[in-house]
Amino acid sequence: MVTLQDVARAAGVSIATASWAINNNKNVRIPESTMRKVRKVAADLGYRQNAMARSLARGRSDLIGFISDGVATSPFAGQVIQGAQDEAWRNGKILLIVDTHGEPDIERRACAFMLERQVEGIVYSSWVHHEVRPPEDLARVNSVLVNCFDRLGRFPAVVPDEVQGGRTATEMLTNAGHKRIAFVNATEQTPASQGRLQGYKEALAAAGLKYDPDMVMTCTVDQEGGYGIMSQVMQTSATAVFCHNDRTAMGLFDALRERGMHVPDDISVVGFDNQKLISAHLHPALSTVGLPQYDLGVLGIRTLLQREDVGEKGEGGSADAAGEHGPYSPIRVACPSVPRDSIRILEAS
Repeated sequence: MVTLQDVARAAGVSIATASWAINNNKNVRIPESTMRKVRKVAADLGYRQNAMARSLARGRSDLIGFISDGVATSPFAGQVIQGAQDEAWRNGKILLIVDTHGEPDIERRACAFMLERQVEGIVYSSWVHHEVRPPEDLARVNSVLVNCFDRLGRFPAVVPDEVQGGRTATEMLTNAGHKRIAFVNATEQTPASQGRLQGYKEALAAAGLKYDPDMVMTCTVDQEGGYGIMSQVMQTSATAVFCHNDRTAMGLFDALRERGMHVPDDISVVGFDNQKLISAHLHPALSTVGLPQYDLGVLGIRTLLQREDVGEKGEGGSADAAGEHGPYSPIRVACPSVPRDSIRILEAS
């Protein structure tokens, strides 16, 4: 292995000068001719810098940790990693990715591993939007939460705008002239179910429609849940239904087909998530609202690098890593509409 000493000897300079030239140290004046000579010798000899030594010399590692509980293995949330990776690369950074599968021990070891390698920050992400209790070690380095949030607001958090998403989904139906719109929500109380319900109410109010709690029903957010809830939907005399997610909508499609009914002629349907393996391949293709997974990853990295630029860093174990400015409020990312063929436009009465 070629060492820095070998480069210095071959270039006829001191080890310090060789190091300064290779690392482009801005604080030391080196003749341009000397710098070119040292770098050429290093290239000719095949010299490769030690990553840790380079980090110490430059004061940064260009590494960002990415810890998730299942983003890398979930069917469509891998776009979060893609967005984070692309944004990191655009800024000359590389991600160290660990999927913990929700195991606390793996999470702790991953944090320790990344801190030992002097990562410039850590993105902590969840495949489902919910409240989390981040590991305490996150407070030792600039950290950002993605698709999850800390109740205490100790860290910046980037999350989907569930209220706006629910409002957008409902507006796709009100804008098409529908006045009796059912909402099939999740049984479990989550940021998504609560936010989308609030958005549904806001869209009805904006359209001059009265909110009717009898038009809202809950089920498990899967194909079986959507299939089983169909009878309740029919009892509402709804002309359209907004489903909590695309899988629920898929079950609704199956139940309608069994009844000899058609989407959108008999009833219009809007989903949520834009899980393309489902929404784009239903017949007709499902109008839906997308989760901004790629944008969540991009904005997570961007937020992390902005924290680094302004010098914010949590002190080890501090209860408030936000510093003197107080707790952080989540940064909400818009959920885009994805109109397809499952909405019938009603004629104005």
